[in-house]
Amino acid sequence: MLLCNNGVIKSSTWIKKLRHINYRSNGMTIRQYSTTILLVSSMAYSAHIRASEDIYHAKFNQNAIEQTMIAEFALAANDTPTALHNYTVLAIRSNSTSVKQRALDIAIENNNLEAALDIATHWVVQEPNDVPAKFYLAHIALKAHQYELAANVLDSILKLDPNSDLESILEGISPESAEDRQNLVITLKNSKQNNNPSILALIASLQAQNNEFEEALKTINKALKKKSKVTGFILLKANLLTAIEGEDKTLKWLERSSRKNRNNLEINLAEVRYLIKNGQPETGLNKLKHIIKRWPDAEEALIIAGLTAIDLKQYDLAEQYLVELRFSPKYQNDAYYYLAVNAERKEHFETAKAYYRLVDGNLYMLSRRSLIAIYNKQGKLHDVLRFLTQERVNYPQHASFLYQAQSEILKTLGNKKAALGLLKEASKNLPDDPELLYSQVLLLDPFQDRAQLDLVLKKLLEIEPNSPTYLNAFAYTLALQNRRLDEAREYAERALENAPEQASILDTLGYITYLQNDFATSAKVLGQAYQISKSVKIGVRYAKSLYMQGALPEFSKVLQILQLNHPNDPQLAQLDQLLLPLNSKKS
Repeated sequence: MLLCNNGVIKSSTWIKKLRHINYRSNGMTIRQYSTTILLVSSMAYSAHIRASEDIYHAKFNQNAIEQTMIAEFALAANDTPTALHNYTVLAIRSNSTSVKQRALDIAIENNNLEAALDIATHWVVQEPNDVPAKFYLAHIALKAHQYELAANVLDSILKLDPNSDLESILEGISPESAEDRQNLVITLKNSKQNNNPSILALIASLQAQNNEFEEALKTINKALKKKSKVTGFILLKANLLTAIEGEDKTLKWLERSSRKNRNNLEINLAEVRYLIKNGQPETGLNKLKHIIKRWPDAEEALIIAGLTAIDLKQYDLAEQYLVELRFSPKYQNDAYYYLAVNAERKEHFETAKAYYRLVDGNLYMLSRRSLIAIYNKQGKLHDVLRFLTQERVNYPQHASFLYQAQSEILKTLGNKKAALGLLKEASKNLPDDPELLYSQVLLLDPFQDRAQLDLVLKKLLEIEPNSPTYLNAFAYTLALQNRRLDEAREYAERALENAPEQASILDTLGYITYLQNDFATSAKVLGQAYQISKSVKIGVRYAKSLYMQGALPEFSKVLQILQLNHPNDPQLAQLDQLLLPLNSKKS
């Protein structure tokens, strides 16, 4: 399926970051402020105080700009304590909202919860009816595991605005342990506003995270009795029904919710996504047609419809929907990419190539690989080489990928020398790019290019000393050359520490220890590697290690397993030769 969505139903609106929470009642928005705004704010505040002729505050605000500048310069010099101290003093002693928010930003980013709590508490004391300030305080209190304080603040928020959306307060900071989540649930249940729908939804979400699905369903049903049309509540119940009852009950709930909320696009799309995920793409596409008629500018509906139509081989319909998204800021690259896929499925290869060339962003590399594959099918790899050279000019940010793609094409064309030369040229332009260096490692011959290979591998480990891939590459190269085996073993063991139970690294360590005549270790790690990978090559090495260890019964068992799993594989002939002396002894 082209349309792959693990979170088919969004259980809540936990997408906004706290500093972007919108308080709908009065249009206030929490957001970060630039240094310029802070300075202007300080100057304006200073002028206001001077006009009031309050000597103490005037003296303080004459220094406010200086303190702000010192704090920003300290941040630039990575002197966070000085910056935080200055901004905390400014936040507590001034009425400037921008200064308070800047102070909170710095405290939160540096995980100084004590300072953040001080700032937010003073802010709420100074402005007791400021809901965004209370949102901040509740968020920080939760992060600091001060659940009683958080519950009290939530109560005060709901007292000011019973319809406040509280879900974003938990964004990114939901308690990690089941015990902490349970403590928060108990605190919320004991709060004054424990029957408020928003509080009930928070409790249900926490219960669901603790796998208390039945309790969570009961809780969200209470919230729905009070507020039956809230999108987050409806979708959370759908997720809970999926966990408890299965597909049929969830689908019935979503169908009913869609009928009752005909004007709610998100709920309609949730139903469609669920249908598609659960093997009913035709039904989903039919519903999408009605949705698009009603909301012709609904971009998410258009992209889902386009992808679903491709899956159902309705290519003309897919093109009709995807073309609408060519100028979408959000979906433009997706639209071009899937228009190319659509054209390729129709075997309109020139059209597909034209669309692939237009793709940028996260799909850039995938689109260029697909483009190369089409040129390869057409026998025009020399043409795509020239195209990729121009791409390096047009897209310098993708230069590393483009160099590697060109080297792979040259290798495919049988020109390994030119491929290696191109990668060396690339490394001169991008000297600290590990992927370019590693691409050279894959091309260099471990015997003929020994010195050069050593230099490249050492450079790789200078750039990323703990990379399991590069450590393993160096270890395996030395093992192939049968030299510096102690050093090779150290690299392999370090690689395994960073990537345990990775078959290729276990295989390398097993190979090295075999060469060191440490057959017990070799048999142990190669046995693990074979269990993970089921590779016949690793299995043969495993059997040889057992044989050299003298563990002949185990050797025979492993040989039988290999013969069963890999019948007639020529690599097993090596082991048959080892059996001859055993059979001679038996005779």
